[in-house]
Parts: sequence; structure tokens; C-alpha cells
Amino acid sequence: VQLQASGGGLVQAGESLRLSCAASGITSGINAMNWYRQAPGKQRELVAGISKSGIANYADSVKGRFTISRDNAENTVTLQMNSLKPEDTAVYYCNADQLYMDSSGTFIAFNAWGQGTQVTVSS
Repeated sequence: VQLQASGGGLVQAGESLRLSCAASGITSGINAMNWYRQAPGKQRELVAGISKSGIANYADSVKGRFTISRDNAENTVTLQMNSLKPEDTAVYYCNADQLYMDSSGTFIAFNAWGQGTQVTVSS
């Protein structure tokens, strides 16, 4: 699977942004889809994740402000970010876990990353 993220940008504190990520290629067997972020000088951290059945989990720092959702038919995952803070500034990456059977009958486990999209929140 290949992942393409979009929707980043520059906003002021308190404003909103919506990130989207579309999967393409071999999309069968996609399980959890996630959003990570990495700020300058910091480690990459999990922001939010959602299972195939729609169960979501969030980092404490974004609970109540961010909402993750997915469309299994369209193979997309979205992160709605409200009440943005300067500390949300980072490069955001979408991520997907995949398990599928190839044409030879072999199970293939794959973890895919999108290219990253910059989110900058000014104070």
C-alpha cells in the first residue's frame, strides 16, 4: 500500500485543520490506520489511531480537540484538528498496518508511511 497525506498548512492558534490520507496500490488487509507527528528535535509520537472497526484512541495531548475517522470503502483516514495550539506544530505522518495474502498464498505483513505534511500553528 502507498499512502498520500494532504491538508497541512499554517494557521493561528485556536483555528482548525483537516488532514487526509489516501491509500492506494494493494489496499486489501489494511487494519489500523494512524496519525503520527514529529516536531523539530523531538521523537515521532502517535497522535491518534483507528481500527478497521472504528475504535479510536488518542494521545492525551489531543483528546477532545482532534478526531480521527476512516472510510474503509475509500481507503482514507482523516484527522480533524480543532483548537490548534502552537505545540501542535509538527510534520504529520499517516501510517497503516496491513496484512494480506499474495498470489502465492503467502501472508504479507506491511507497515506503510505517508510522506508527511507540515502543520504550523502560530501564537
